[in-house]
Amino acid sequence: MFEYTERTKQLQEKLLRFMDDYIYPNEKVFKEQHAALDDPWDNPPILEELKTKAKEQGLWNLFLPDSEYGAGLSNFEYAPLCEIMGRSSIAPEVFNCAAPDTGNMEILARYGTEEQKERWLKPLLAGEIRSCFGMTEPEVASSDATNIQTSIRREGDEYVINGRKWWSSGAMDKRCKLAIVMGKTDPNAELHKQQSQILVPLDTPGVTIERHLKVFGYDHAPHGHAEVTYDNVRVPVTNVLLGEGRGFEIAQGRLGPGRIHHCMRLIGVAERALEAACERVSERVAFGKPLAAQGAVRQDLARSRIEIEQARLLTLKAAYMMDTVGNKVARREIAMIKVVAPNMACNVIDRAIQVHGALGVCQDSFLAAAYAKARTLRLADGPDEVHRETIAKLELKPYRRDK
Repeated sequence: MFEYTERTKQLQEKLLRFMDDYIYPNEKVFKEQHAALDDPWDNPPILEELKTKAKEQGLWNLFLPDSEYGAGLSNFEYAPLCEIMGRSSIAPEVFNCAAPDTGNMEILARYGTEEQKERWLKPLLAGEIRSCFGMTEPEVASSDATNIQTSIRREGDEYVINGRKWWSSGAMDKRCKLAIVMGKTDPNAELHKQQSQILVPLDTPGVTIERHLKVFGYDHAPHGHAEVTYDNVRVPVTNVLLGEGRGFEIAQGRLGPGRIHHCMRLIGVAERALEAACERVSERVAFGKPLAAQGAVRQDLARSRIEIEQARLLTLKAAYMMDTVGNKVARREIAMIKVVAPNMACNVIDRAIQVHGALGVCQDSFLAAAYAKARTLRLADGPDEVHRETIAKLELKPYRRDK
């Protein structure tokens, strides 16, 4: 049985109180303030007010295992805290624990030079700016990162970047100042040594946000997802991360913890959906008896509870293995949770929508937006099929006859 550390338990209590006192009561305020803004990519004032309160209570940058910059928590210690934050769409940013900034800050903390940390990591840690990650491209199957076509070519003391990215989450936000872009510096190198990652300020000439991409009709403002072109964009050679040919390596290091975060947030929103379903069926009557007394409804509630517990235990196991034996040894478990958690959340939220009826699919409930987000995570950070292939390959490895 997993046992959380005392520090984790204390932070859980603080987070739960903060959610009850500040997050849930202000979800509606956030929506109202955002609707009143002239520019949808501006920041509702309530968000900064909540961030200030979170900082004051020491609930800030909890995701970073580096004690110099973050809370110094392990993946296993942070996982249950991430679950709590996942219960609300506005919570992760309030605690400065929102994607893609978390992954980008991890990259900068782990691989950045002192100059890069000073310019970009510090303001990100302070919550003063936001960032995006440019990996996915519209013209290639980006689930295979070796397909990426964006060119990063060195000319003297500069790199020249040309390419088109999309689903650069966060790039629409007016506070987004930095893109970490993945592209090819040497198409003739070994397959996994062709790619590099480079820091690109979004105000650099040649960077153009072409359009905003919606998710099942949701704009996810003020965060948003963008299609971005890089047309002869020039940045200093000092902007490269870790060195040429290290991009694939950096991406693998970034995605491991990120998948834990995504999965725990999905478990959090699934828990909230199940709670909403239980409340709904306890108060609604149909065909002469409460919905809670209907056999089919009770079966669905049971299925949801079972699936949530399975997903949580598997995710905690993956987090524990990452801490104890490393990401490489835990890659099967990481792949498994990335398949299990989004599918589980889609199932649980869908059942909650069903018992809510018309309310479940409109803006008066969080369920429809939560479902749209959960469904996208069957694609983000690699589609189900890629992760299943990884699992199958590792499962079959001991039976190979050509070894």
